Amino acid sequence: MSNPEIAIIMSSVFDMTVMKEAAKVLDQFGIQYEIEILDLHRDPDCVSSFVRTSEAAGISVFIAGASGAAHLPGMIAAFTSAPVIGVPIKAIHSIDGLDAIYSILQMPQGIPVATMALNGARNAALFALQIMACKHPSYHQLVAAYKNKQKTEAQHSAQQLKKIGYEQFISSSK
Repeated sequence: MSNPEIAIIMSSVFDMTVMKEAAKVLDQFGIQYEIEILDLHRDPDCVSSFVRTSEAAGISVFIAGASGAAHLPGMIAAFTSAPVIGVPIKAIHSIDGLDAIYSILQMPQGIPVATMALNGARNAALFALQIMACKHPSYHQLVAAYKNKQKTEAQHSAQQLKKIGYEQFISSSK
């Protein structure tokens, strides 16, 4: 089996509630990944070491979730030329997640980080697969099949709504 090419990183164990969604998407497709908790503020050297070691081991895309000041995605981007996907996470102590969004979104020139929606770990995993499709064309097919499945499910829901009526559809969805 080959080494993982995608790393999922988060700032704390509390971020796992959101970031596990990225892992679920990659698991669904049978894609290997590495997952790690790196506490940038308490152990800043761990980020530099992790990024360098991961790149040497073949990691091509980093998915980094963080809450609050959300420095982790930007710091990872500072240490690599590989794509970094930032997932802002709404934490209990945050300002409705806006602090994390702004921290990841407002990166300085030359340090790009793709920013997902608040708690958007699923989209981060799909975006990582789309990036990796440049190297592995089969990943493109996986994402296309996933999107087609979503389309079919949406069409089915719309048909059910028309068939049974709005009120009954809502009560059966509960």
